[in-house]
Amino acid sequence: MTSRGWTHSTLAEASGVDPKSVERWVNLGRVPRRATAVKAAEALGEDIHALWPALRQARSARAVSPELVALYEQRADLPVSVFVDLLSSAQERVDVLVYAAVFLHEAYPRLNDLLRERAEAGCRVRICLGDADSQNVQLRGREEKFGHGIESRCRLALLHYRSLVDVAGVEIRTHGTTLYNSIYRADDQALVNAHVWGVNAYGAPVWHLRRAAGGSVFDTYAESFDAVWSTAQEVS
Repeated sequence: MTSRGWTHSTLAEASGVDPKSVERWVNLGRVPRRATAVKAAEALGEDIHALWPALRQARSARAVSPELVALYEQRADLPVSVFVDLLSSAQERVDVLVYAAVFLHEAYPRLNDLLRERAEAGCRVRICLGDADSQNVQLRGREEKFGHGIESRCRLALLHYRSLVDVAGVEIRTHGTTLYNSIYRADDQALVNAHVWGVNAYGAPVWHLRRAAGGSVFDTYAESFDAVWSTAQEVS
């Protein structure tokens, strides 16, 4: 106000309030109503939150995202049929990002047939597995106190999927990234298995997501998949 020649009276007139109100803002640190503060800030050419930080409104949190279908305490709580049903529902795409996830083939031996059928129906199927020789896969094994087990599982997973390498519509790659979540996507739905330090994936939470208008959670994981996929090596 001083640098621009504003007085209590002139600012009060520009803001539509009594000069006593402006005096209280200046001398007592009172905070005006938001509508009044907006007028005063515009008149002064200043940011409203720089003048009155108390008016900064935190973005309201939603108790439940409309994209969250279900939350499971650990992957072991889900029957494999949940994964199978999800992948079977795909009409356009199937994306799987894991280190190994051999539990799928072990519990559902027809998995390759299912993926082949989805590809024949026009789905794009992308499978991204952990590179057993990568440092991040080996580190994960040490963190889980599983030793070389995870490397063996990655190699076993690749053996399971190898018969799909030459199937039209199916792409298989290996990645060496730090895997923060395993992702199983079918069109606009996904099962996301969190990775927790020192805990095997079967003991970590899973959330079932469905893309919803105005939401961004599903797309965050979809973009994460694409980012890893772009760095992965094609399996020949």
